[in-house]
Amino acid sequence: MSEGSNERIAIVTGAGSGIGRAAALALLGDGWRVALAGRRPEPLEAVIKESNAQDRALAVPTDVSDPASVARLFSAVVERFGRVDVLFNNAGVSNPPGPFEDWTPEQWKGVVDINLNGMFYCIQAAFRVMRDQNPRGGRIINNGSISATAPRPNSMAYTATKHAVEGLTKTASLDGRKYDIAVGQIDVGNARTELSQRMEKGVPQANGEIAAEPMMDVRFVGQSVLYMANLPLEANVLFHTVMATKMPFVGRG
Repeated sequence: MSEGSNERIAIVTGAGSGIGRAAALALLGDGWRVALAGRRPEPLEAVIKESNAQDRALAVPTDVSDPASVARLFSAVVERFGRVDVLFNNAGVSNPPGPFEDWTPEQWKGVVDINLNGMFYCIQAAFRVMRDQNPRGGRIINNGSISATAPRPNSMAYTATKHAVEGLTKTASLDGRKYDIAVGQIDVGNARTELSQRMEKGVPQANGEIAAEPMMDVRFVGQSVLYMANLPLEANVLFHTVMATKMPFVGRG
């Protein structure tokens, strides 16, 4: 957050649905100016309308797998708001369907391009802006997922990229010190979104069984992002885990 200013500027990628939507609404509800990025403009505009904060929100259609599109996103935000205090680096996709031995190279690359390469492009663009703005610095919050620590069955692409995000977070947190950039990660487990509804109906477990899993309201994730965003730059949450209390994770059960 910028020191000595009431105008706090955030970018949220993947803001049209799910965790990104929850984070954008939480930030806007707290008075932040927020740029909502996503591939389709209609969901972004719907979130802005829902927020009742149209004067503090900007929809920027963005494909994070395209570095030129990411560069245009950051340019648009700086042009509109003057700086970037927080990036919630959230955009991501899940695994291709079916067992990984049947995936095509294009399916594998599609996940890597968004979940890993897109994360890097956004971190790089944020560093360039935060390094050069005045006051200098800012905060980056990467969405890692519990899969950054422990995999699910049949999740190789998603799990591999989320393990890699943990490496991005740790390295960027070191590289950001000289620029007053704090970098942390939020790992989410079983937040109720459009993509996670299947978990309540039953998903494969490590022992081969199919079981329904407990879920939590995605609004709690938005509140966690807001908490991290509002910290002064002298403090950083390197890793924050928020999860459904009874989901299979700790002890694998």
